[in-house]
Formats: sequence, C-alpha cells, structure tokens
Amino acid sequence: MNITVKYFGVLAELTQCMEETIVFTKSTVIELLEVVYQKHPTLNDKNFKVALNNELVDMETIVSEVEVALLPPFSGG
Repeated sequence: MNITVKYFGVLAELTQCMEETIVFTKSTVIELLEVVYQKHPTLNDKNFKVALNNELVDMETIVSEVEVALLPPFSGG
C-alpha cells in the first residue's frame, strides 16, 4: 500500500519535505514509523503525534488510511 506521510513544523524542516509517499507492507503505526526512521534518522529522538484521518492515534493502531500526518508539539498563544 502507498501511504502519504505529511510532515509539519520542525519535522518538515528536518526531513526537508512537506509530504512523501512511502510503500508500506506492514500494518501498525509503529511499523510505519520504523520505515520513516530508516529514511529520516534525524526524527528518531523527536517528539511528535501521529494522526490518521484527522484523528490522533496510538502506536498500535492499524494503518488503514492512505494519509498519515506527523505532528510536532505546538503551543497556542
């Protein structure tokens, strides 16, 4: 399955892209992140949330959407 991964904020700066397509053959969010970390090792120690279908999910969630967003911590003002 082709997954579109969207990067926001500092994550986009670190990966030098706003989004990319990753071929993903596993099932869970943590398995997807392992692929992302291999491609972008600078993200290994970064704190961020994962959203599927505009909803925050945990690491054991099954990836059933074709678009995933990686969201860094942010503060409001």
